[in-house]
Amino acid sequence: MLDIVIEARKASLAPGMDVRRILPFRQRRMVGPFIFMDHAGPVDLQPPLITNLDVLPHPHIGLSTVSYLFGGQVMHRDSLGVEQIIRPGEVNWMTAGSGIAHSERFEDPATLAGGELEMIQTWVALPEKDEEAAPAFDNYKPEQLPIYTDAGVWMRLIAGDAYGLRNGVKTHSPLFYLHVVLDQGARFGLPKEHPERGIYVAKGSVEVSGRTYSAGQMLVFTKGVDPIILAKEPTTLMLLGGEPLGERFIWWNFVSSRKERIEQAKADWKEGRILLPPTDNQEYVPLPEDKSRPAGSPSPQALS
Repeated sequence: MLDIVIEARKASLAPGMDVRRILPFRQRRMVGPFIFMDHAGPVDLQPPLITNLDVLPHPHIGLSTVSYLFGGQVMHRDSLGVEQIIRPGEVNWMTAGSGIAHSERFEDPATLAGGELEMIQTWVALPEKDEEAAPAFDNYKPEQLPIYTDAGVWMRLIAGDAYGLRNGVKTHSPLFYLHVVLDQGARFGLPKEHPERGIYVAKGSVEVSGRTYSAGQMLVFTKGVDPIILAKEPTTLMLLGGEPLGERFIWWNFVSSRKERIEQAKADWKEGRILLPPTDNQEYVPLPEDKSRPAGSPSPQALS
């Protein structure tokens, strides 16, 4: 029934800022088109430490970043000139395509000092035909995202389609992505429309086929199975998956179906050919000179 259980690897970005890395994993690089997943927070920091959390301008190619907050807020700035405060329940979908740079800054001390900041960031790889698409950024408010409720079940469709739900979030390949909250004792099934499906336990614990899985674990299910997921306590899940895209290479913040394209992206960033955000261009993350990690995120385990 389960292809693999992925244990999130923990690391600290700064004092008070812990991150759990779920994808990519050595034995399972992707689930559908999803190639990266981090769970950051909750964060509780005093003002002198807050600036340590800012993620300076850094580049991406060949993917879409999806930022989704449980609490707090983040200021996004990118090389298209977009300035967007990211708030809980919104979907912030940035398509890097041929190349974009962006920063993520934490400019509201109250939410950090109050322990409110908690976010999930995923990267969605682009199909080969869209890898060089023009960069774009879209913000979707909570009222644009359908919600479904049943006995002990609440869920919001972040993107794609599942359980008969759809929304207007622009995607490039068949996928689904949901935020699900279960009461203790609630039973829940997986969407059947997609071949690759995974659930990440963000909070609480679930039982599947008599075994219990806890916060920080991702369960990736075998194609075609129809498991029953039982909440052992109040539980928050992130469900994701979709159609596989084929092999992708990932280095630092670059994703591509071609190794040579990643080499080109390295040179483009080093030589300044990927523009910085016009209102946040005084500092940036330099190109790493060795095997490294996505900007602002840890590398708990080396990837093979």
